[in-house]
This record gives sequence, C-alpha cells and structure tokens, in this order.
Amino acid sequence: MILYDPSLVTNCRDYGIMLPISPSRGEKILEFLDVVPERPEKADSLVTREDIERVHDRNFAAALYGDAPEGARALEKALLQAYELIDAEGKPHRYEPEKAVKPLGGLFDAIRAQSAGTYLACRMALEKSFCYYLGGGMHHARYDYGTGFCLINDIMIAAGKIQAEGRAGLLWIVDVDAHKGCGTAELIRLARERGDLGGGSSREMLSLSIHMAGGWPLDAETLAGAAPGRAPLVPSDVEIPLEAGGEGRYSAELERGLRGLEELSAARGRGIPDLVIVVDGADPYEHDGLPSSALLRLTLEQCVERDMLIFRYLSERNIASAWIMAGGYGERAWEPTAHFLRAATGTNASRRYQ
Repeated sequence: MILYDPSLVTNCRDYGIMLPISPSRGEKILEFLDVVPERPEKADSLVTREDIERVHDRNFAAALYGDAPEGARALEKALLQAYELIDAEGKPHRYEPEKAVKPLGGLFDAIRAQSAGTYLACRMALEKSFCYYLGGGMHHARYDYGTGFCLINDIMIAAGKIQAEGRAGLLWIVDVDAHKGCGTAELIRLARERGDLGGGSSREMLSLSIHMAGGWPLDAETLAGAAPGRAPLVPSDVEIPLEAGGEGRYSAELERGLRGLEELSAARGRGIPDLVIVVDGADPYEHDGLPSSALLRLTLEQCVERDMLIFRYLSERNIASAWIMAGGYGERAWEPTAHFLRAATGTNASRRYQ
C-alpha cells in the first residue's frame, strides 16, 4: 500500500525557506509507477498535543502551540532553529522571508499533518503488512528542540502513539538515511531512562542507523558543541557508521545490522517485532542535491539493493513494515524510492495499485 496526500506536501519555498527539497517528489514517484495511492482522510487531526508531549519536552510543545511566554515568537524561533535559517552572525541562511507567500508559523500545522501521515502508515502496515508513506522522516528532532530540517520527530510520535494505543509492543526503527538518526536515538534513550520503554513493560523500541561516519551531525563543529548524553553523541542500539568509500560494504553491513537487532530482541526476551518503521532516506543516492550528503554515494542499483534487502528480510519473517520517505534533495530524489517500489510491488504501467 502506498500512502500519499498532496495536501500534506510542504513546499518550503512558500515559507521563504530555500532548501533543495522538491515538492513534486511524491508526484514523480506515482507518475513513474502509474499508481493511485491510498489517501488519508482528516490526517491533520490525528496527532494531538498529547502525542507530541509523549515524546518531546512539554515546554517545547508549549512553544510550538504558542503557550510559551513569548507567544507566537517562540514558535518562529523554534522553526528558525530547526531549519537552520539564521547563521552564527545572525544573518539569514537559505532564508528569504520577503519571498514567502505563507507565514512561517503556519509551517507547524503542515509538519503536524505530516506526522499524522506517519502514524497512519504504521496503522495501515499493521493491518496490511506493508505501507509506504510518501512523506515524513524527521529523525533529527530532539527532546526539546528541532534541528536538521526536523521540528518534531514524527517517527517517535507515531511509534509512541501506536504503542500507547496497544496496537504494538516491540518496534524496530531501521534508519538508512545518509545522516545519523540522532534525534531518534536520543528520544529512545530518554524514554528508557524515564521507564517508558522496557523494564518489564510490554513496550520496547530498538533502533538501527546506518549512515555517513562524518559530515553533519558528526562533523567536528557539531560534536564539539554536543552535550554529554544528548544527540548526536547517543548511539542507536545498532550503530553502523560508514567511512567515505564504503559503498561496496553497504549491503553486508546493513544485513549484519538487521541480524544484530534480531539478536538484541532475543537477548531482551523478545521475539520478532510487531512493526518495523523504515526511515528510507534517498540522500545516500549519488545524485542527491544536498552537499552534506556527499560522503556517501550509492548508485541507483545499490539504493534499490539496500531497500530490497530490508524488504525481503522482513517479508521472510512476516514482519509488518511502515516505510517513511525521509531525506532526499534535488530533482532526482524521487528515483531510488520509485525504482524500489516498482521492484517490491511488481508495479508496472499496466497495473494500478491501491
């Protein structure tokens, strides 16, 4: 099942944010596949403030909802930080507010609706075994602030809501974005420390991140300013940093990592997970348009091999999986996802898939 709603697509340029994110990425994927996706109804109402506060700091949530002492200004500041729109000298960075056609604060509603799409993908995957959501993937958002173009962590919000509703117990998060899933790792650690995960509870989450060993958020400047016990210093349960030139080892390392998750589950007295959320970033692709992704350069064939390895691994074990489109920049970011979905679903021009 493919989940997509054009009303949930965020065009950053509408808000004056000049990032190389193509708003037509999902449409190009669907055009290539010649499919009609499942379209969620009323998605924007499915993620509530309670769901956000289950994962994030309450003071941070207050800032997002305009309840902080600074009012609406607090939300604007949070967005400026998350999208890195102001540089160290206080000047606009990839930000041209004079070109905006929508108020910056309105971006929060769009992001919350995107998070609802991730939650719906998880529900649909549990019902139908496989769901690919053409959206989401804000894995850098941390406990009390957003960063790396991620305001709130839709992956953890969806996972926490699914568990709170009793739909799933053990979850895996498999992150293959080029950049380390640092926010997700931090949020899982903090949840464990609070006793929200594990410790005799039926709820548990395990995470895998295979990513560039260098570059943001693992560059020298970011690491120098990192606080102990906070991202990006917090490791995933299975952490696979790849040095530049390691593309040829990618599939073998990923398969080893998946087996590592299985071993961790067994060691904790768990079986196979009820659900796996795959953060399926296309930014390791050699034609990605973001300079900070350049240390990992998979060919299109290697990208499809990566995703098919995960797909087969989970299918062979009858594990439900929700796939989130995640990172991918420039006009060719649609290609890895489209070719994977064609391989995984057997979609071609003579078949429409709903």
